[in-house]
Amino acid sequence: MSPPADFLRRYARHIVLPDIGEAGQEKLATAKVLAVGAGGLGASCLMSLAASGVGQIGIVEPDHVELSNLPRQTLYETADIGRKKAEAARDRLEEMNPDIRIDTHPGRLDEGNAEALIAGYDVVVDGTDNFASRYAINDACLRAKTPWVHAAMIGFTAHFSTFAPHLDVALPCYRCYVPEAPERERSCAQEGIISPLAGIAGSLQALETIKLLLGIGTPLIGTLLRFDALTSEFHRSSLKRDPACKHH
Repeated sequence: MSPPADFLRRYARHIVLPDIGEAGQEKLATAKVLAVGAGGLGASCLMSLAASGVGQIGIVEPDHVELSNLPRQTLYETADIGRKKAEAARDRLEEMNPDIRIDTHPGRLDEGNAEALIAGYDVVVDGTDNFASRYAINDACLRAKTPWVHAAMIGFTAHFSTFAPHLDVALPCYRCYVPEAPERERSCAQEGIISPLAGIAGSLQALETIKLLLGIGTPLIGTLLRFDALTSEFHRSSLKRDPACKHH
């Protein structure tokens, strides 16, 4: 059976791409992605995933919209201040694309619930801002053999990688890259961040997620990509598995 005409019109610019086509777009429509965090990274990433037609999106986010969020979290508007981010995000994404399903989890992901939250999703997107959450994502994804797309940003810099150590014994997990959390965690609230960087970083996460879902291009598995917004330069380096890592 051919897809509905509205489907073909909405995603026409995807479908014309040889690497996606009608079959690829239909694959996106059946894909499931969990976004952990709907702040600076998550807001932009979620908009791209929803607009691109990812059929089921889960949102894990405990916070409420604040005035200071609005410059970089463009999924929200002034009228959303005080609302739960997960609910405000769901409403906006459903307005953008009524053909997709949004599941909200208005709490915090931690070691105790990570495995249950991640279960059933094809890819996990890390939009968190702390090491404890990243370690919980990493460990749960390792057990579930689920790839996850990591990003972090502060000031004028951002970096990205995709972790999928279940694909090859030589590939690193996040703990190979960051074995221990630093004594002092830097935050955007303390250090600041240039607002457009969130859009760039979140969009790159969405792009990486779509590549994983469709099996196209070269994902950032085993690669760290750094972006300097002041110089507009990207730098790539390799990440290796740590033989001493006990979490594989």
